[in-house]
Amino acid sequence: MSRFALNGAVAMICALLLTAVSARADEFTKDDLKKWDTAFQSVMKEGEKLFHSGTLGKNSVSCDMCHPHASNTHPETYPKFQKQIGKVVGLRDMINWCIQNPQEGTPLLADDPRMFALEAYIHWERRGVKLEPGKH
Repeated sequence: MSRFALNGAVAMICALLLTAVSARADEFTKDDLKKWDTAFQSVMKEGEKLFHSGTLGKNSVSCDMCHPHASNTHPETYPKFQKQIGKVVGLRDMINWCIQNPQEGTPLLADDPRMFALEAYIHWERRGVKLEPGKH
C-alpha cells in the first residue's frame, strides 16, 4: 500500500471516529423523564383496573382471579411456545387467549389502548425480572 493510500485510510478512520463521537443519543431532562413516567404510570394504572375488573369478557371473570397481581404471567419469557395455542406466541396472544377462553370475551386488537394498558401493568408487576424469551 502506498504512503498516500495509507494516509487516506488513516484520515478516513479518524473522520469516522469523530462522526461516531458526535452522534450521541438524545439527552433527556428531568422534566422529560417526569412527563414520560407520568404518561406510563397513567397507562399502567388503566391496565391494573382492567386486570382486576372482570369487564374484558362476558362472564365477569377477571384476570386476577387466576393471576393475582399478574403472578404467573411471566411476560419476560415471551415469545415462547404456548401449549394452549400450539405455537410460539407473544404475550398479546396469550392475553387474548385468556380473554376468549376463561373470560368468554372478544380478543383485543394489537393496537387497542386496553392491550397496551394490560401489557404495561403485567410488565410493571414483573419489573426487575431478567428477560428470558422462550423459558418455561
